[in-house]
Amino acid sequence: MQVSRRGLIAGGLTLATAGGIVPVRRARAAMGTATIAYNVGLPSWDPTTGPSAVNPTIQAIYQSVFDQFIGQNPDLSFTPGLLEKWGWNAAGTGIWMDVRKGVVWHDGSPLTPDDIVWSLTRAGDPKAGNPIQFVWGNLSNFKVDGQRVTADAKQFDPVLFKWMAFLTGFVLPRAYYEKVGAAGFEAKPIGSGPYMVDAFERNAFLRLKANPQYWGGKPAIETVVFKFVTDASARVAEIESGSSDVTLEIPYEEYDRLRKKKGLKGITTPVSDIGMIFITNVAPMLDANVRHAMVMAVDKKLLVDKLLRGYGVPIDTLEAPQYEAFDPNIKTPHDPKKAAELLKASGFSKDKPVRFTIQTTRGFKPKDYEMIQAIVGMWRRVGIEADIEVYEIAKHFELRAAHKLAPAAFYNWGDAIGDPTTSTGFAMFSPSPHSAWKTPDVDAMIGPLWGERDEAKRIAGWKAVDRYIADNALVLPLLQYVQPIIHKDSLNVVPHVSGALQPQRFSPA
Repeated sequence: MQVSRRGLIAGGLTLATAGGIVPVRRARAAMGTATIAYNVGLPSWDPTTGPSAVNPTIQAIYQSVFDQFIGQNPDLSFTPGLLEKWGWNAAGTGIWMDVRKGVVWHDGSPLTPDDIVWSLTRAGDPKAGNPIQFVWGNLSNFKVDGQRVTADAKQFDPVLFKWMAFLTGFVLPRAYYEKVGAAGFEAKPIGSGPYMVDAFERNAFLRLKANPQYWGGKPAIETVVFKFVTDASARVAEIESGSSDVTLEIPYEEYDRLRKKKGLKGITTPVSDIGMIFITNVAPMLDANVRHAMVMAVDKKLLVDKLLRGYGVPIDTLEAPQYEAFDPNIKTPHDPKKAAELLKASGFSKDKPVRFTIQTTRGFKPKDYEMIQAIVGMWRRVGIEADIEVYEIAKHFELRAAHKLAPAAFYNWGDAIGDPTTSTGFAMFSPSPHSAWKTPDVDAMIGPLWGERDEAKRIAGWKAVDRYIADNALVLPLLQYVQPIIHKDSLNVVPHVSGALQPQRFSPA
């Protein structure tokens, strides 16, 4: 599967890297090829283990190659995937799932209910490395009867089937994986999804070929190339030069400029991603006055209007307006005067500022670094001096999992199922590997909600958690993102509210 960079260039493609464009002669792309200038690379081919499995930005790649238990439409509604039907038993003590017939893996072997059982069992195994093992570990005692799979549940989980369309909810081929092992699968991955891996060079590109036996129908585009272009200006150059057919997550001023150019079209879609600043429970964040001052000093509307050209929705909790537990009554007002007073009460001022580091990505999302620069400037006016440290998104995952983030860390949180457990819950519950603030008071509020069967009570409980978090300034929510996509007018692109740019939804115009 490995091919050289030289070989790719010889094939007529232009390579892009974080440093920019490698200028080579490029033949016009064939009608059956779509090239995507993508904003992140792919660290791992296993969509169910390690930090990559919970990275929302690479789910589009995983969804191109692998199928999920349950599918999801572009508007986030759920649809049959490898499971055609599913549900809980009346007592809420077990689940049943009907597996789709006639599905084959990329090597031509049949997908069976045993693959479903193996994938779920492996996901729930603490030794297998699934970052959300505690979700899948709820299931046990699997039984297969024809195409129906049943399992017992340790407790009722109102979000279990939603997870089957979300992070790590992928089905892998048992026989092939056990034959080649983890290293062999990394070298040559296969799934049952709409595309098959044709060539891959880490940190450079991925080439996919349409799966002619796909149960959902062969994709309209025969060949898809993901170029890993982490620099936003390089992605702009890719689409403007014609070297790529689609790109995303570019500066909004460039989006506004490019969408007016002949031969190009633009799409902006409010997505389920939010921009936030994690706060870790270390000094100086243990001082509530410092946390509240951080929040009050930030003018979120100004950030959206000036930096993002209006492409964004300011938010005050970890729930975007489309999420089930969104409460418009929870507000964290912009009040720099009050922020300065709080800092003064703790012995800080512009002449004697409180100091800490804030970590951020640069070019991962439109204006991410510039936004943090602006926030640091707002903080400086009230008595907060923050040093900016730039890191790649993979480093963020590594540090967060080890609970070693800086006192403040910018992050883009994706919740493609819109449930409060996967926004507020996993961001703020101490046992979660995704949390930064870890304290017993928050855990005591969240804990009982995981298995709450009364849906109205469950959502009300999550709203109470969000209010408590806002009242105590335990995180700094910033905005709901609007995703900019630029593409050639010879291509139809269907955006997905999850933010996943899925090539299986492309078609020739």
